[in-house]
Amino acid sequence: MSNIMEMGSTARHRRLLEYAAKSINGLFERKELIHFSESASLVYTGNKKHPESCSLIDLKSIDNKSEFMEEILNDLELVTPDYMHFVKDNDFLINKNETRVVGKPDLIIEVWSKSNGLYDREFIKYLYAASSITEHWYIEQHSNIVECWVGDKRTEDKNLNDVLKTKDNIEFDLRYLKL
Repeated sequence: MSNIMEMGSTARHRRLLEYAAKSINGLFERKELIHFSESASLVYTGNKKHPESCSLIDLKSIDNKSEFMEEILNDLELVTPDYMHFVKDNDFLINKNETRVVGKPDLIIEVWSKSNGLYDREFIKYLYAASSITEHWYIEQHSNIVECWVGDKRTEDKNLNDVLKTKDNIEFDLRYLKL
């Protein structure tokens, strides 16, 4: 049985995600990146009870993609990031229902609320950190600080008072959501 970790939704949480998606619409329309905002779950291998066994799936490790999609995908564990995107050259797979994504996103954003337990937060960070290419940001709902990571390396925090830039120089202007 899959373990889905979903975020409780507040007005600020919804606005953060809505504006994150809107701020990259030009890139999305030009098909320079594909984004998902709470619409699809990211699958991983391993067992959550043993975080060291967990990792996002590298598509290069899949020999037969159609067999994988038909026979393996639906049995994998999953998490539901608040926002994730893949740039044009970063391959991923998505099932027919567009509910499960396989791959290593370029960016994942999680907006934390009080409903996110410490164990789930630590597991999510550990899982995303297992992918050296994945940039992952964490925003507390009661703060303007954005905790930033690339793989397992913590980078300089960002602030919602500023235009946010990814390692790929994709800009997110969320300044109107600052507290």
